[in-house]
Amino acid sequence: MAMMCCNTVKAFRIPAILCVLPVLAFSAGLSVGDLKCEYKTDPIGIDDPMPRLSWILESDRRGTLQTAYEIRVAGSPAGLKSGSACIWATGRRGSEQSVHVPYEGPAPASGQRFYWQVRVWDNRGRKSEWSAPAFWEAGLLNPSDWKASWIEPDLKEDTTSNPCPMLRREFAVRGVVKSARAYITCRGLYEAELNGTRIGDVLFTPGWTAYQKRLQYQTYDVTGLLRPGENAVGVLLGDGWHRGYLDWSGRNRHYGDRLALLLQIHILYEDGTDQWVLSDSGWKSSTGPIRMSDIYHGETYDARLEKPGWSRAGYDDSAWEGVRQADAGAARLIAPAGPPVKRMEEVHPVKILKTPEGETVFDMGQNMVGWVRLKIEAPRGTAIVLKHAEALDKNGNFYTANLRSAKQTVRYFCRGSGVETFEPHFTFQGFRYVSVSGFPHEPGLGALTGVVIHSNIQPTGSFSCSNPLVNQLQHNIQWGQKGNFVDVPTDCPQRDERMGWTGDAQVFARTACFNADVAGFFTKWLGDLAADQLTNGAVPHVIPDVLGKPGSPAAGAAGWADAAVVVPWTVYQCYGDRRILERQYPSMKAWVEYMRARAATSHVDPMLWNVDYTFGDWLAFHSDRSDYPGATTDMDFISAAYFARSTDLLQRTAVALGKQEDAEQYGALLEKIKAAFVREFISENGRVANNTQTCYAIALGFGLVPEPLREMAVKRFGWAVNMFGPQLTTGFLGTPLLCPVLTQCGRLEDAYDLVNRKEYPSWLYPVTAGATTIWERWDGIKPDGSFQDPGMNSLNHYAYGAIGEWLYRFAAGIEIDEKNPGYKHILIQPHPGGGWNRAGASLETLYGRVASEWEIRDGKMSLSVEIPVNTDATLFLPAVKSGTLTEGGKALSKSEGIKPPEDGKRSILQAGSGRYVFSWTME
Repeated sequence: MAMMCCNTVKAFRIPAILCVLPVLAFSAGLSVGDLKCEYKTDPIGIDDPMPRLSWILESDRRGTLQTAYEIRVAGSPAGLKSGSACIWATGRRGSEQSVHVPYEGPAPASGQRFYWQVRVWDNRGRKSEWSAPAFWEAGLLNPSDWKASWIEPDLKEDTTSNPCPMLRREFAVRGVVKSARAYITCRGLYEAELNGTRIGDVLFTPGWTAYQKRLQYQTYDVTGLLRPGENAVGVLLGDGWHRGYLDWSGRNRHYGDRLALLLQIHILYEDGTDQWVLSDSGWKSSTGPIRMSDIYHGETYDARLEKPGWSRAGYDDSAWEGVRQADAGAARLIAPAGPPVKRMEEVHPVKILKTPEGETVFDMGQNMVGWVRLKIEAPRGTAIVLKHAEALDKNGNFYTANLRSAKQTVRYFCRGSGVETFEPHFTFQGFRYVSVSGFPHEPGLGALTGVVIHSNIQPTGSFSCSNPLVNQLQHNIQWGQKGNFVDVPTDCPQRDERMGWTGDAQVFARTACFNADVAGFFTKWLGDLAADQLTNGAVPHVIPDVLGKPGSPAAGAAGWADAAVVVPWTVYQCYGDRRILERQYPSMKAWVEYMRARAATSHVDPMLWNVDYTFGDWLAFHSDRSDYPGATTDMDFISAAYFARSTDLLQRTAVALGKQEDAEQYGALLEKIKAAFVREFISENGRVANNTQTCYAIALGFGLVPEPLREMAVKRFGWAVNMFGPQLTTGFLGTPLLCPVLTQCGRLEDAYDLVNRKEYPSWLYPVTAGATTIWERWDGIKPDGSFQDPGMNSLNHYAYGAIGEWLYRFAAGIEIDEKNPGYKHILIQPHPGGGWNRAGASLETLYGRVASEWEIRDGKMSLSVEIPVNTDATLFLPAVKSGTLTEGGKALSKSEGIKPPEDGKRSILQAGSGRYVFSWTME
C-alpha cells in the first residue's frame, strides 16, 4: 500500500498519496497502451464517481499473461511524472484484470480532472514501463452544480414546424483563462457557437432519451474559444425528437410544445478565481435562415435571412426578442454513456441520371444515412430542391412511395454572393438517390457530396471470404448498422418511423458487437429501456417509447420486450461488462416477472405465456402456392419460448452476480416452463409446433427440446430447410438462429447452402439485385423489378443482417467462452464448407486483436490465428489427418505458446497469446 502524505491538490482540496517508488528495471518487450475510461479515450464529462479503467498489453513473447498491475492517479501530468502528488495509487496488485478496473480513490468533485498511468508485470517476471498518461474528467455530479436557469425564446409559434430559434448572450472575460467548460442541454436539439466558432463537432445533441426521466447534457472544453474582453455565445435550437414528427400518425410534439435551453460556461482563471456564464433572463432570441427543420421531413433554409456575426461580440441584437424562464421539469440530467453522433465519412456521387420522367438524379452509389453538402453558385433567391430516395423504380424513375409520409426534402434559397456551400442542421435522410431541381445550369458531380452520419461507434470487426457475394453481404450488414445506429438502434432511417424497435435490436445485438464497439451505445439505450419500462414490468415496443399512450400501452411483445434481458446479457458476454448486468438486473427481473404473472392467467397452463399479442416471426416467408401458403409460426409458441429464453438468461445473470437465491428460483422456474413447453409444442416423435424452420431453430437454439427427442427434431429441422431447396422461410425472430443452430446441430452444409443461395428468398438475392444495405423484406424489390408493399418496405433495415454473427462465430470461428466473457478466454472454431476455399475475421476486443483466417488448397488447410496478450484460447481444428499438424512449419512440441493436445484430442489445442500459423492435411 502506498503511504498517505500531507500534499493536497489545490483546485479540489483532496488528500493526495505519495507515489515515490523504487526505480526498478523494466522490459522493453512488455508495454501498456490504449488506456480507456468507460470505453472512452480521455473523456470529459464522466458522471460515474467510480469509472472503470482498461488497458491493452503488448508483448514480444507468446503466451504472455498479466500477473500484476499498478495504477497511479494524480491531479496533473506533472504529479504523475514526479510521483509526488498522487490522488490514488493501487500499489502492486496481483491480478490478471486489465479491463473494467474500478477507480477506488477519493470521490471526485464536479469538473475534476484525473490523470492516470498503469504499469504491469507478466508471467515471465517482466515489468513494463509506466504507460503514457491518460485522463478522465468528471462532469456535473450533483443537481446543485447546475446554476443556470431553463429559458425559452419569447417568440410567437404555431403547432406546425416553426423557424429554428436563435439565442445569444454577450459576456466579458476578465483575466487570463486557465480552463473553461461549457455544459449544455436543451429540449429539442441544439448547435452552439462561441465567438463565431462551432462548439464541438457532435450532432443531434443532446440526443434522444426517455425525455420525461432522463435528459443528457454535453461537456465541452471551450478554453481555446475564449478571447480577452468581450465574448458572445449563440445557440440554435431545433425541434428534433422533442417536438418534431415522430411516427406515422402525423402527430408532433410528443414530449412538449416549447423548445428550451440550459447552458452554463465555467471559466477558471490563472489567479484562482472563476466565472459563470449562465442561461438566464439576460439572453435574447430571434429567428433566422432555418425556416423549418424536421427529422423526417427535411429542412428549408433561406440564406437571404442569415444574420452574419450573430454569435460574435458587438452584434446588434436590439431588434431581437427576449426569453422567458421555463419549468425545470422532472428529467434527471445525465452525462452521455454512449458515443455521440458525428459526421463519419463522405460519399461522392458516381453518376448523374436523367429519368424517363425528366428528373435530374444523383446516384451516390451507396444507400446511406445523413445528408448531402450542396455547392452552388446562383442568383439571389434561387430555390434549390433536394429530394431523397432509396431506389429507382423498374422504369428508372425516382421512387418515394416507401417513405410513406416522410418528405425527406431539403430546400435552399441562395443568397446570391458567389459560391455557396450548405449542409442541413437538424434533419437526416436515408437515401441512395438525390433528385435535384432549381439549378440555373446542369449540375456536375461536384455539386453534391454525401455526408454520412451515425453514432461514433468505432469499427472493431471485419470478415471476408472467397465468395465475393458474401463479402458484399458483409458490406451491406455494416452499412445497415451504421445507418441505423443514430443515437438509438432504429429499425429504418428513411420513412416516418425511425424508432428504437426492441425486437430488431435484440436479434442483431451480437452481430452489432462484432462489427463495432457498441458497449456504450447499448449502455445508454438500455438505461432508457429501464426508464420507460412500465411499472408492471412490460417493456415498450420501441425505446424511447413514443407509441404508448395513457391507458393504451404499446408494450409487452414476446421477442421484442425480451431485449430487456437479451441485450444486457450480450453486452456482458462480448465486453465482460459485469456492471451492465448490475444496473439492468431490476429491469431484467421485472420483465421475467411480468411474463410469469401473465402466464398465470393462461387458460391452458400457468407456465405457458400465451395470452398477449406479439409480432411473432415478423415478415416470415409467404408464398402464392396453394399447397404452401407460407411459414407461419404460432404466436403462443413464440411467447412461450421467449418466456423460457429470458428466464434462462436471467438465471445465468443471477449466477454471474452471485445472487444465489434468485439463481435457484429462476432455475426452478425455467424447468417448469420447459416442461410445459414440451407438453404443449413437441410431439413424442420430435415434431415441434407448426413444423416451421423457426419452430426448430428456436426450440433447439433455446435448449427446449429434451435430449431423447433432439435427434429426431434435428432431422425434421433439416427436412424443413430442404423442403424447397434448401431455402429459408424464417422471419425476424427465426432468421438470427437459423444458421447457428443448424451448425451446432451438425448440419453445417445446410447452413452454407442457405448462405450461398442467390435466389429469392435468401441473403444474397438482394445482393444480386444491387443492394448496398440489408432490406426489411426478403423481396423488397421483386425479381420483376417491382416493389413490395410500400407501406412497409425499407431498403435499409438491419434485422436480417443478423447472419453476420454466423459469419464471425462459425465460418471464421471466433467465439466467446461464456464462463470467461469479454474474450478473456477465446474459442477458435472455424467451420470450412460451402465450397469456400478461404474465410477469415478479425475483432478488436478490449484485450486487443483476435483473428482467425483459414484457407484450403490441394487438400491442405492452413489456419492463421492471433490471440491478444493477457488472454488464451482453445482451438478446435477441423478434419486433421493424424501426424500432419504443424505450426509455423514446426512440430507442435517445438512451438512456443502451444500446449500439446491430450491423447485422443489431436485437433483440440490450448494456445497462449501470439500469432500462429497452423497447417495440416485434411481427412
